[in-house]
Amino acid sequence: MKPKPQTHVKLQRELGLFSASCLLVNLMLGSGIFISSANTLQNTGSVGMNLVLWTCCGMLSLMGAMSYAELGTMVNKSGSEFGFYLYAFGDLNKFWGPLPSFVYSWVTIVYINPAAMGIVALTFAEYTVRPFGLRTNEESTAAYSPEVEHMLKKAVALAAICVITFINYISVKVFVKIQNVLTISKVTVCIVIIVAGLYQIYLGKIQTLMTGFEGTKLSIDSLSMAFYSGLWGFGGWTAVTDVFEEIKNPERNILLSILLTIPFVTLIYVLINISYLTVLSIPEMISVPAVAVEFGIRALGIFGFVIPIGVVTATFGCALSIQFKTARLCFAASREGQFLEVFSYVSVKNLTPAPAVFLQGLLASVCILSGNIISLIEFVGFLAWMFFGISMVALLKMRCTQKDIYRPFKVPIVIPVLVLVASIVLFLTPLIQSPKPQFLIALALILSAFAVYVPFVYHKKRWSFVDNFTRAIEKLMGVVKPDTDETELA
Repeated sequence: MKPKPQTHVKLQRELGLFSASCLLVNLMLGSGIFISSANTLQNTGSVGMNLVLWTCCGMLSLMGAMSYAELGTMVNKSGSEFGFYLYAFGDLNKFWGPLPSFVYSWVTIVYINPAAMGIVALTFAEYTVRPFGLRTNEESTAAYSPEVEHMLKKAVALAAICVITFINYISVKVFVKIQNVLTISKVTVCIVIIVAGLYQIYLGKIQTLMTGFEGTKLSIDSLSMAFYSGLWGFGGWTAVTDVFEEIKNPERNILLSILLTIPFVTLIYVLINISYLTVLSIPEMISVPAVAVEFGIRALGIFGFVIPIGVVTATFGCALSIQFKTARLCFAASREGQFLEVFSYVSVKNLTPAPAVFLQGLLASVCILSGNIISLIEFVGFLAWMFFGISMVALLKMRCTQKDIYRPFKVPIVIPVLVLVASIVLFLTPLIQSPKPQFLIALALILSAFAVYVPFVYHKKRWSFVDNFTRAIEKLMGVVKPDTDETELA
């Protein structure tokens, strides 16, 4: 029997300043610092340049997030870039106005964020399985064959996605509580790594650190790849605008959470990279399969088990938050008619966007079965920074065409300009210098959005089975179309 619509079935504002800050930290302190450090070091070539790159990535992310704070508090809806593009480009004609928002939502919901979840889940599996697969840090003899280890990692990653999907389905309050605990746990582990590194410096183990900028690579190609890996570590700074409708007092808490968390995470990343290099040489850091585990074995001795546990906690929490925010984007896009309407429906019992949550779980599972971590990172970074650039264009356009609109926060104009320039460089460089398959595939996926947009969004073609599918989802998940009173969204 179809559930009866209820007046107040809608997303609730459950995230205060602390929870919003934890959401950002949870997303940024995920897999990045545990898998990207080796790649950034390899592409920068030196200790000094590697630390400069991580600092620059933090500054660029902060500037981008501040620009998003202005956009988010103007648009006042969940969905981040989706809402920004509708708001900024909606005054174009009927065809071009909705197109940027659709391309963004299609590519992000179907490709970018499921791939991001896949990366984090595979890292979770890597650090879950590896401590049991290796006998010592010197020996590379596995306790079981590489084929079995590979299959086991995939299975563990898929199991993690199932648990994450259940948590995000069951309750926002449950998500917030688990997220906050995981965030505190992962920050604690990061502090353990930093303190252990400082102790190694106290013992005089600074030989690698003293090499400074020796061996620095300054080619545009290698630096752009290093930036992709470094910026992956800061991925998620858009989260508070993705979930705008679930943040208490968003005009205050969005900006404050950004200003509190991104500098904090940047400092942690720089100090952790320094810690790694107190016990690992540059060739070792580039070649070891699990940098943090190796650091724990060498620096913490019998307490080295703390590091894999910390990484598992960090990556699980990050994947949990990625799915949370992506489901809200799917919810927002469906509400505006750019995705199947049923993905904007809300569970009557749990008040969560259940169909959108399960869709993200399914797509992430597909990425896990077919993905490679480094190529997925480059794929995600390439597409993400294209959309960040378009967001800066949207902000600059609204500065010109909507000068009188109320802005609780206004970023200095130079900031979105710098972010736009950076996004153009990051987007064009790999295409010109080294057009890898993942970048060409990314362009093909963007074009695929046009193939969907023209018949199903612009011409509003509707297949007959969609109504049957919607009714089936309503009965199966107990969901209804939510109350969308605009006074509640503001």
